[in-house]
Amino acid sequence: MSYANTAGLPPVDATTPPVLTLADPLPRSQVGGLCDDLRALLERAAGGVVVCEVAGLGAPGLTTVDLLARLQLTARRGGGRIRLRAPDPALLALLDLVGLRFEVEGDPEQREPPLGVEEEVESGEAAV
Repeated sequence: MSYANTAGLPPVDATTPPVLTLADPLPRSQVGGLCDDLRALLERAAGGVVVCEVAGLGAPGLTTVDLLARLQLTARRGGGRIRLRAPDPALLALLDLVGLRFEVEGDPEQREPPLGVEEEVESGEAAV
């Protein structure tokens, strides 16, 4: 088995993911159309990620949770996922309460401490 040694870094597609903007009020009749819009965005999304701008949703409720759950299900069925942009802390708390986990834009990756945070070391341990 052999391979060609190339100089430099491998090519990377540095495009930004498409954005689906959600605004209040969202009647139930629009949910199907939003799922169709998400499918179309996923077809051209690099990396299978679509950002959902949720800042304009207003006060969170179960209707919002239902919409986001349907969008996430649609994305996963299409081989992708959604990432929330600018969610209200109350919305994140409600999603956590009902057991739904969403990737949030700007959050550090799971198990990665935020910048500037150092782990505590027991006294007497050697520095690594």
